[in-house]
Amino acid sequence: MTVYLNGQFLPIEEAKISPLDRGFLFGDGAYEVIPVYSRRPFRIDEHLRRLQTTLDGIRLSNPHGLAEWRALVERIVAGAEFADQSVYIQVTRGADVKRDHPFPQGVAPTVFIYTAPLVTPPAAVREAGVAAVSALDNRWLRCDLKTVSLLANVLLRQQAVDAGCAETVMLREGYLTEGAASNVFVVKDGVLLAPPKDHRVLPGVTYDIVLELAARHGMPFAVREIPEAELRAADELWMTSSTKEVLPITVLDGKPVGRGAAAGKPGPAAQRMYAWYCAFRDEVMRKADA
Repeated sequence: MTVYLNGQFLPIEEAKISPLDRGFLFGDGAYEVIPVYSRRPFRIDEHLRRLQTTLDGIRLSNPHGLAEWRALVERIVAGAEFADQSVYIQVTRGADVKRDHPFPQGVAPTVFIYTAPLVTPPAAVREAGVAAVSALDNRWLRCDLKTVSLLANVLLRQQAVDAGCAETVMLREGYLTEGAASNVFVVKDGVLLAPPKDHRVLPGVTYDIVLELAARHGMPFAVREIPEAELRAADELWMTSSTKEVLPITVLDGKPVGRGAAAGKPGPAAQRMYAWYCAFRDEVMRKADA
């Protein structure tokens, strides 16, 4: 596999990074993940804008302009053996000659790009939905930045893995924030509810698409704080991300989501939204080809 590292395209086996790189020592860096369908990056500009926001938030100069990033991603995508991909971009503050907390002076950032097959949930998983656990959101207070400092997310996600579940749904001070690696939506009485995009929540690109599609198709929605009681009384729960797309959560903490005969099953709102999402994705891809 060919990767990009600091100006060079080279086999991944030859890619070397200094042990003094600040991404390795401090988690001092930003990252982005871009889904690719049939070798066409999806919403690449939105992903690159989010990367810029994170770099601004951690006071790290962007080493490339939008056109340069697009060209680098396109070359990595073109060289892969698989058509549907998940492109990973990472930018760290680089490698100094010593370990010291303050920003180093005159050090070039480390830029790394590679791609892997895009793995989305199989149809059988979408039809059944997935299980999740809930946990206290004990991360820092700048969760709106997509940084490589992900230990808290790793530990929270491992709670789900240990329980045989797909995701950990997080709560901070009694309110829903997001999943360990996803955004989370609630449907109650026909209304789609989304936590606000503030410092507690990563502004997901798929999150934005879901709200755009809700507005386009007339699905009632509200962006507001969601108390834990509302989360647990939801008619439907969804997790969204670039790789999960729109995926129903049908069991939370061992209890079926929803009421009556519909409990524990993907709901109609999720099914409609996923169909809209697929149609929108295909529409964007067609326009990219035009």
